[in-house]
Amino acid sequence: MLSRARQPTADPFSLAAKKQRLHDSRSQGHQTLGHFGRPNFWRNWLLEKRMTNDSLTRDALPNRELIEERLVVWYFLAAIGYLFVSMLGGFLMAFQLIRHNPFNGIELLSPGRWRMIHTNAIAYGFLANAFLGNLHWIVPRLTLRSVMSRKLSYFIFAAWQIVVLATAGGLLLGEAQGLEWGETPVWIDPLAQVGLLLVAVNFMTPILKTKGPMYVTLWYFLAAFIWTFLTYAMGNFVPEYFVAGTSAGAVGGLFIHDLVGLFVTPLGWGSMYFFVPILLRKPIWSHGMSMVGFWGLAFFYPLQGIHHFLYTPIPMFLQYGAIVSTIAVEMVVLTVIVNFFGTLKGSSRALATNLPIRWFFTGMIFYAITCAQCALQTTLTFQALIHFTDWVVGHAHLVMFGVFGQWLLGVMTYLFPRLLKSDWASPKLCEWHYWLSAVGLFVMALDLTLAGLFQGWSWAALQPWDASIEVSQPFWIVRIWAGISMFSGQIVFCVNLWKTWQQSPLNKAVMSSAVVPA
Repeated sequence: MLSRARQPTADPFSLAAKKQRLHDSRSQGHQTLGHFGRPNFWRNWLLEKRMTNDSLTRDALPNRELIEERLVVWYFLAAIGYLFVSMLGGFLMAFQLIRHNPFNGIELLSPGRWRMIHTNAIAYGFLANAFLGNLHWIVPRLTLRSVMSRKLSYFIFAAWQIVVLATAGGLLLGEAQGLEWGETPVWIDPLAQVGLLLVAVNFMTPILKTKGPMYVTLWYFLAAFIWTFLTYAMGNFVPEYFVAGTSAGAVGGLFIHDLVGLFVTPLGWGSMYFFVPILLRKPIWSHGMSMVGFWGLAFFYPLQGIHHFLYTPIPMFLQYGAIVSTIAVEMVVLTVIVNFFGTLKGSSRALATNLPIRWFFTGMIFYAITCAQCALQTTLTFQALIHFTDWVVGHAHLVMFGVFGQWLLGVMTYLFPRLLKSDWASPKLCEWHYWLSAVGLFVMALDLTLAGLFQGWSWAALQPWDASIEVSQPFWIVRIWAGISMFSGQIVFCVNLWKTWQQSPLNKAVMSSAVVPA
């Protein structure tokens, strides 16, 4: 049952819908104070601005004049493809751990190399392509301007796929750098850096032309363009050419976490703040809290990466600083979680009737779990137990697939019917996609969390290394079954997507144009 999410014709930006939301917001705002003891000025002001000055303009411009919808589809399809590649790499590593590697002795299919493809395909393949598709949908709708150059957009799409595929080829041929998430071959790094610059220019141009206050989504996007460019340069050039030893380790720690916090997080939060109000048909609960989250992310996230390197030769004042900034970031993430549930309040029925919002809800639950994990693992006492264990692996899966992956799959569930101009062919398959993905991820995260604790206790008891391997075997077997569930969910998604495309009027138009008259 998708109800609202399955109605491509329902336009939340229509003039009637805007006036109704403005009326509802004013009714609440005049009767109660805002969430910081002030009237809901910002919420009403932003709504009124978009419902008056921009209403006629937005309603007069169809999507095709603002958005290159075909490119959004291409990015989403590329993201799904890389997700499959990443999962296959994960399976190779998982089977190796239980001593059932099906390709034993084949160097190009060695689990060590495919483990790097597993992580890089998620970061630069799945997440980057999905977010680029999001940007091509969101930025024109918020700025009422198309990207700077559509030709440049197509060039970026092709160039980025070359970068990702060349990275995979370099990793298979043994050209990896010795840095987690920064294994990209040295000859790829300059190309990727130029690509990030082109992305920033293409999207920042329409954003910077926007007059008046910007919605918080655009704040996050602007920051992401700058932070991602700088983060990639820091992680892929500084340790390689400028520093060594513990200094390189510290920079590597910052890069590992900043790639998540300054690339994935601002794009994810910005997308969430755009789609959730549309899905629930009401304003975000607190615009002020969303800005607190933005500035908190900017000030505290860049400092916390070294918490991955506690008990190392890195100076202790840097380790303590990372711990403090991590605690601060947990408070920042709570602003996003609270804002989401505040917006959801009074609309809980949407969890049953609106599948895209359920994807966001599930991601928020996983976000809360990751916050609880961070609160534990950033302390020196707990870090001594779980460092180098599968706890960290489970935590990474929770964040990348459990939070941002769930959100992006929810966005795709919402947008594909609009992009293909057709309802989903099978709402039941949409449900199967959700449950196989969410339950599989939950089981995997729980399984790896427990595995990490048992591994840590084994090492703390000074048992032989082999003992920790044997105690991990049942957990590693469960992880494979959880991965099969997640993989099956994506197969179901692709089958449903293909059926939807088959019934799409766009497909029928393509087939009609392909018919050559006798």
